[in-house]
Amino acid sequence: MASRLYRAMINFADPKVPQKLRPLWEHPAGPKTIFFWSPVFKWGLVLAGLKDLSRPADQLSVSQSASLAATGIIWSRYSLVIIPKNYGLFSVNLFVGLTQIIQLYRAWSFQRNQNKLQAVEAAK
Repeated sequence: MASRLYRAMINFADPKVPQKLRPLWEHPAGPKTIFFWSPVFKWGLVLAGLKDLSRPADQLSVSQSASLAATGIIWSRYSLVIIPKNYGLFSVNLFVGLTQIIQLYRAWSFQRNQNKLQAVEAAK
């Protein structure tokens, strides 16, 4: 049912797309395909990662950040070797990877500072 609804929406919008936007509309990774919409919705992960930059470093999940960073890096590479090349997928995964690498650095830096404080307290 959802597929029929989606096709109906595309068929309704198709004649209304301006001529200037036709190349994007007809592109193999354009709005008519999942190759377009999947990266659009994945930007939510980037927004969540940016929001987490304000979170205290002691509350960061290292395993979650590491897995999202690895996923972002792997899928960034994949999006450039598939046909058609999907630059939307590349950009969103690059940003997912970068935001999570920043989170990993924050968690590592926090842990390193905690270890230094514990060493100083133990020396006293």
